[in-house]
Amino acid sequence: MRRRLLLILVQVSRFGLAALFLFAAGAKLFTVRDFAANLSNLVEANWVWPVACAVIAAELAAAVLLIVPRTARLGALLSAALLLGFAAYALFYVYVQHGEPLECGCFGRLIGSQLGVSTALRNLALLVPCALVLFGRTKTVKVS
Repeated sequence: MRRRLLLILVQVSRFGLAALFLFAAGAKLFTVRDFAANLSNLVEANWVWPVACAVIAAELAAAVLLIVPRTARLGALLSAALLLGFAAYALFYVYVQHGEPLECGCFGRLIGSQLGVSTALRNLALLVPCALVLFGRTKTVKVS
């Protein structure tokens, strides 16, 4: 029973994270100019568009890797790296750059949230589903 519950939690985490990253990438694409403008606070002007494209591509890659069963662990690792990077950016902006309140752009303009500690905590909390996918999946051995 416990093993079955763990497998259900792993699947929910896997597809939930994939949906989250697909939605986030789609929202960023929908409002790509606003997303790039938010990045101008972190990177130099000539790096804004390459970084914007890289973030969107990485989110799409994480979603695809999570959906495919053979690459779900790799998707969980990429997801964790992205979430840690986003949390670090939020904390860097608030505590190092002492930035003014800014829309984070996590989900484009579709879902608004301020860049800061709450954004970082949300991203760090999403590491739990990443850990479930990474460590909760068991390899099945096929006997032939």
